[in-house]
Amino acid sequence: MNNQRLLNIQNGQNFRDLGGYETTNGHHVKWHKIIRSGSLANLNHHDLQLLANIPVTLDLDFRAPEEVKRSQDHVPNTATYHHLPVFKSDETDASHSDEEIADRMAQAGNGYRHMLDVYRRMATVETAKAAYQEMFRLLLENNDGATLFHCTAGKDRTGMGAFLILSALQVPMETIKQDYLLTNEATYDFRHNWLQMLRAEGESDTVVENRRALGSVSLDYLQQALTIIKNNFGDVDHYLTDYLQLTQGDLTDLRHQYLE
Repeated sequence: MNNQRLLNIQNGQNFRDLGGYETTNGHHVKWHKIIRSGSLANLNHHDLQLLANIPVTLDLDFRAPEEVKRSQDHVPNTATYHHLPVFKSDETDASHSDEEIADRMAQAGNGYRHMLDVYRRMATVETAKAAYQEMFRLLLENNDGATLFHCTAGKDRTGMGAFLILSALQVPMETIKQDYLLTNEATYDFRHNWLQMLRAEGESDTVVENRRALGSVSLDYLQQALTIIKNNFGDVDHYLTDYLQLTQGDLTDLRHQYLE
């Protein structure tokens, strides 16, 4: 199987392999072991077969219960499904219609401010803590095949998960940020067409800009989480051990399992 960052998924967004990234001590993340993505709800036969061929053996779903109920995953036949809701409801607005959040979108800057609050909460609320703790437990247990983790758009709850995993594997922060921003490139066509449609429907510049802020990632968003982590735990390493309660043995095992 080819080592490629962006997977050739036909009916899904933002499917990316985290393999190949170099760590601070010269190791590399193994290919075909850790995959981040958007929703699996619309995958076709080609997509499911591609994931089964890897093979994906764990499907970790970070979406809220109502998102799952509305659009259930199409799970590859090689994988076991686990629901790990980061929030009790979809605070990212990735699954909400324009009508559902119309009032919020009418005020300039609300999209940006909302995303800052989402990242603050992902770093602090108990549901997120429990979800990411379980993510690491399952990663440590998955000795065969790949772990795929996702939310709806594959950018925020999934982006936080990728940040935590790559940090635990000692991938440099600059590389982690580059992977995080790759969402904007991977979803460019979809977002561009969506925003053009909003303009064609007569939405104001304020609404379009707020929706752009909700539909993309920004280093400001990730920095919000990093600032919370630094202020409360000193650095990401202590966040992993003191907050998410990973032991040094867990970290050693994780690196042995996912690095080469």
